[in-house]
Amino acid sequence: MNVDGELPNIKRWIVLYPIYMNSKKTMAEGRRIGLSKACENPTCAEIGDCCSYLKLPFAIEIDKAYPRDFMQKGRVRVLLKKEDDTLFNPTISSRKQLMLRVADMVPKHHGRTKKQEAAVSTSNAGASNKSGKGGKKRR
Repeated sequence: MNVDGELPNIKRWIVLYPIYMNSKKTMAEGRRIGLSKACENPTCAEIGDCCSYLKLPFAIEIDKAYPRDFMQKGRVRVLLKKEDDTLFNPTISSRKQLMLRVADMVPKHHGRTKKQEAAVSTSNAGASNKSGKGGKKRR
């Protein structure tokens, strides 16, 4: 990032929690964009990959948790503007635009497409070998 070796002040970068874009959550639980534009269970790594694709500096903080759902660990800090107030990516000027772009890109993420293909192939191959009737065995 900086050539002279000093760390950038990431405290001033915007924060993105995965819940902000999670279609499984309600607005009251923390989702910040519309349900039709949200994606299913995004991870910090996927959000970070999307930020690097958009050529935005980012930092993943694994030890942090979302206050309303403290079991959900991790958040991503992103820098939208340089020190001279010019945008890193001219198409993204606000936090909301960034959330919408990332939520649009996450379902197309290379890690997700591989997982879905693997899940489809295993679900077809692993047909149920259990009989339909279950219950308590009597003596």
